[in-house]
Amino acid sequence: MPTISDTILGEEIVLETAPGLFSPAHVDRGTLAMLGVAGFAPGQKVLDLGCGCGVVGVVAARKCGAGNVWLLDVDPAAVAVARRNLERNGVGEARCLVSDGLSALNETGFDLILSNPPYQSDFAVAKAFIEKGFNRLNIGGRMLMVTKRREWYKNKLAAIFGGVKIQEIDGYFVFEAQRRSAAYARKRRK
Repeated sequence: MPTISDTILGEEIVLETAPGLFSPAHVDRGTLAMLGVAGFAPGQKVLDLGCGCGVVGVVAARKCGAGNVWLLDVDPAAVAVARRNLERNGVGEARCLVSDGLSALNETGFDLILSNPPYQSDFAVAKAFIEKGFNRLNIGGRMLMVTKRREWYKNKLAAIFGGVKIQEIDGYFVFEAQRRSAAYARKRRK
């Protein structure tokens, strides 16, 4: 299997990749942009939503403690590679699950949810990530997403969270939204 070596946020990591997984030749620039603004702290409870080969989860586990990190992906092949990457990088205690969105995860109370969602197709996956992710965050918890599309994500995150901070980095938009209340900011229309 091919591997990628990189230093991210001061952490030297080696990642196995595989054809068919997202960004198999290098760590995606959008993911690097998102990681650069994440602001990890020891002890934070973190979810890597749509983990692919596990780069976000590996970095989060190094920064926050492996026992505080969960990785999810719908693709069993991605989850298998991510599990190997957690072990390879000394953070094998992080939990990695095959899950369609958040469906296989019972855990709540996250301080940080990070996602580089599939944004080349429709918005159904991102919509579910945002709506379901909101309910998995602590009050004060943050969701970070990175895409090349701005308006839909800005509007959706603002509608659910009540606001969103957007940074444009290296041609990508990094969205940061904080859960400030128990309910969505604006009730969904029926």
